Amino acid sequence: MKIVKLGWLFAAVAVAGCNGGSGSSGTAASSTGGGATGGKQLTVGIVFDAGGRGDKSFNDSAYAGIERAKKEFNIVDRPVDSKSEKDYEANLSALADEGADLVLAVGITMKNALETVAPKYPNIKFASVDAVIEQPNVRSLVFSEEQGSFLAGYAAALASKTKKIGFVGGMNIPLIKKFETGYAAGAKMADPSVQLLPAKYTESWDDTSTGKAAADVLFDSGADVVYHAAGRCGLGVIQAAKENNKLAIGVDSNQDDQAPGFVLTSMVKRVDEAVYSTIKDIKEGKFAGGTKAYDLKANGVGLTDFKNTKDKIGTDNLAKIEAVAERIKSGELSIPTKPEELAAFVAANAAKR
Repeated sequence: MKIVKLGWLFAAVAVAGCNGGSGSSGTAASSTGGGATGGKQLTVGIVFDAGGRGDKSFNDSAYAGIERAKKEFNIVDRPVDSKSEKDYEANLSALADEGADLVLAVGITMKNALETVAPKYPNIKFASVDAVIEQPNVRSLVFSEEQGSFLAGYAAALASKTKKIGFVGGMNIPLIKKFETGYAAGAKMADPSVQLLPAKYTESWDDTSTGKAAADVLFDSGADVVYHAAGRCGLGVIQAAKENNKLAIGVDSNQDDQAPGFVLTSMVKRVDEAVYSTIKDIKEGKFAGGTKAYDLKANGVGLTDFKNTKDKIGTDNLAKIEAVAERIKSGELSIPTKPEELAAFVAANAAKR
């Protein structure tokens, strides 16, 4: 059945995936490619953003890719947490100074730091999650968050009883606006009568109390589904959904079991696969700089299987979600990434629901 495809795609993260980056697009070959490493033990450093490990979301997804690689390849990991953005440059440099074979910078807020550090270490391979860095020794790992968020919005509109839904973002930056815009586009595609309440931004990745407070405002204003793209802050959104007997939508990792029955679904962003594939390419001598893009068609983003909420979404609506996902994969639907593009998208697709 088509509905099953939504589930297994992201429920079995250890098995599913892009097989070394298939389905992604590479550009700008790197001078640091080299041959296969064979039996040489690789040292992989990873610098987490201020949200840190334990966020059950973005950073944990990145580290899951490391853990998978540790099981399959001969690698040693060097994880480094960052207390603030001021730590990024020093942490990246320290791992390069240690001679790590690969240094991963997790998060768009590390862009400036990596742009400074990478040119100083031309023989070290770097990978940047979310930020595009134009250096020959850096692979940039980017995702079509708007596509997965579109499906989240589509599901939210179908599940909503009040016809009011909300969004909680972390930092108010273009990357998170992609999540918000895709979510709004999906909701309006599913049901033009749905009202999107004014989005809330925590301006933090790690303050769960701020995330909870933002979600509480939205629930008090009538929303019965709230999607978050706020890192660790999102755990507060999920807590608020449970306390208000409403629904949250998780992000980045599978957060469905954080509050079973109160998380409608999660928009999974396969950072784990991107990290794993980068390490695999180094082991096989295939590493190249440039940009690798992970979209819905390449299984880079998508929804979990509604395992705890099938009664809240319904079989017919699951089929609708699968059908609209296929339209995105085929290129029939091009999802907007900026708020100013939303109105034109809604108008152009009003008759194509």
